[in-house]
Amino acid sequence: MTTQFKAGDVRRTLVENQAKWNVIEQLNDENTAPIHGLGGSVEGLKLAGEVELLDWRSILTIQSNNPFLVERRTALDLGSILSLQTGNPLLTGHRVLEFLPAALLKELTSLIEGELALNAVDWRNRWGWPWITTVQDQDGCESCWAFAATALVESMTRIEHAVWSKRSEGDVHHGMGAKCANTGGATSALDWIKINGIADPDCYPWSTNDPPYITTLDRSGRTVKIADYQLIGDISQQKTWLDTVGPLATFFEVWHDFDFYGGGIYTKQDMINGKANYDRGGHFMLVVGYDDDAGCWIVKNSWGAFWGEEWTGFGRDERGYARIAYGQTDIDTYAKIGLHYTNPDPWTKRRLHNGNMIESGNGSLHRNLEMLATTNGSQIQHWWREGSDLSWHQASIFSNDAAVCPTLIASTYNRNFETVYLTTSNQLHHWYFDQVRGQWIDGGVFGPTDAYGVPAFIQSNYDAPGNFEVVVRTSDSKLNHWWRENAPLWHWHDIGRFGSNVAFSGATLVQSHYGQQGNFELVCVLESGEMQHFWRDNDNGMVWNAGDTFGSGVFSTPCMIEGQFGASDEKHVGNFELCVAVDGAVQHWWRDNQNNTGWQYGATFGHDVQAVTALVESSFFFDLEVIVLRTDQQLQHYWRDGAGWHEGPIIGSAA
Repeated sequence: MTTQFKAGDVRRTLVENQAKWNVIEQLNDENTAPIHGLGGSVEGLKLAGEVELLDWRSILTIQSNNPFLVERRTALDLGSILSLQTGNPLLTGHRVLEFLPAALLKELTSLIEGELALNAVDWRNRWGWPWITTVQDQDGCESCWAFAATALVESMTRIEHAVWSKRSEGDVHHGMGAKCANTGGATSALDWIKINGIADPDCYPWSTNDPPYITTLDRSGRTVKIADYQLIGDISQQKTWLDTVGPLATFFEVWHDFDFYGGGIYTKQDMINGKANYDRGGHFMLVVGYDDDAGCWIVKNSWGAFWGEEWTGFGRDERGYARIAYGQTDIDTYAKIGLHYTNPDPWTKRRLHNGNMIESGNGSLHRNLEMLATTNGSQIQHWWREGSDLSWHQASIFSNDAAVCPTLIASTYNRNFETVYLTTSNQLHHWYFDQVRGQWIDGGVFGPTDAYGVPAFIQSNYDAPGNFEVVVRTSDSKLNHWWRENAPLWHWHDIGRFGSNVAFSGATLVQSHYGQQGNFELVCVLESGEMQHFWRDNDNGMVWNAGDTFGSGVFSTPCMIEGQFGASDEKHVGNFELCVAVDGAVQHWWRDNQNNTGWQYGATFGHDVQAVTALVESSFFFDLEVIVLRTDQQLQHYWRDGAGWHEGPIIGSAA
């Protein structure tokens, strides 16, 4: 039986050898370290030296939704071009700078001198944003390969689409037929994900007891899809990838002293108290950054929150990370694994859109905008915009009884689009776009006979596939809540009415991150011109409660989402964002849900606005995208980035 070291012996060894790392402080000197699961196999990996160099330009020209990455790639690409040696002395290296304006000369000189090459990258905190999901625990199973592959998908989905998307390690692990004791490779896990996607934990959770692989029926609509992964062997190119694309999965040999690691720059110790250190086996982790000044990789492990170095930021305080010196215990022996072009599922994005527009997974960047609007009086026109060329296109026309712009969602039914709208006979009508057949299908009329407003519409997390939930104003100036179970007999149910003196309902229903189940949140407009926030406590009786009132002079339909601002990780509630037309312009309101500071007025923008019809937080670095109906019945696009609100194009008529 292999001997376990004691913490005190490891501490003394580190002091004697002047090592730059320390033992977990919670371990007393007489304690041994918990022995965590490993499971990493190099099958499918190549030695770093066997991997061909990537085409430099192919890395730097990878399309991205993240403008900071675009800037990094552009700068590095420009620097590499200006460094080229040619036969013409006027076009060689520094000589080309002699013919450039002084301002550009200063900037580009720094590129040539290599100042643009970053000494450190850390995706836990980059450009003032967090990008890495919380540390997980493989809980003794030999499943590091599944955890590393999952962490890679999660981080790249966040970086490429500006959304937290917790994925299930169990989905890939048990989906591949693996048991707790089975070892594996991260490339094998990614191969499986490439074919099958990877679902969220509520679809199929992680478990150590090897249950049968039985997912929810709507798995196809709640999986993040990926393209092929990339093996990268050259260390300088690994750093370029970390700088300009994102994290990397890495193989690592775990020696027993690593079990004691509590912070600092890890280097393997050969002897502990006169006994030889020993290799426990292969392991996969996620490289989230590097630090050339310290000479180390920064990695996220999957041994829970007791082990490892502590990291704090954005209100988070968690262990589970390590800084590992370059070249240690095979961390640089094998190629590391990169990934890009993730495609999030509708379940991931469900809080980030409301109204008559959503961001779908279609298009080359998986960020097409899909919009529905009235046309020819009472018909509905489907519009769409590719995420890369930004021009709007008309698709099919359907229905003949629409009274207002519809409320649109994407459901977990194979990523189908679903819409509910107020009819000309004051009821509600449901349609859905079947992704397999490529056409809109009539889902039937339902609801009250005195509906009199824009309906709020979501798919909730009750059952799987989740129930549809609709709230709409009725002619008695109340709000009426209906729901449909998404299983036979597909029946709509009237829960009842709440509120009073309601003038306008709107596309404001959100199932937030509040509570265990996720509270329902909704804002309406009162006859007084104020806005009223309602919320339903879904953990305690499912009762609607009146919240704050805010604003004044509002006499149009609001639109609300729960965005990513303020959400420090995948577990926390983000800010509520709300846009509404007031006096011909758009007012933006927001609520800080972490600090509970109440509703805050943000800004006023736009002109000739009759109503706000949609609000989306897009994949393009948390930008807010707004569609308004103008007083001339034209639809217009506005958007907000870090510089503020911008007027976009007029799209077309909603008459």
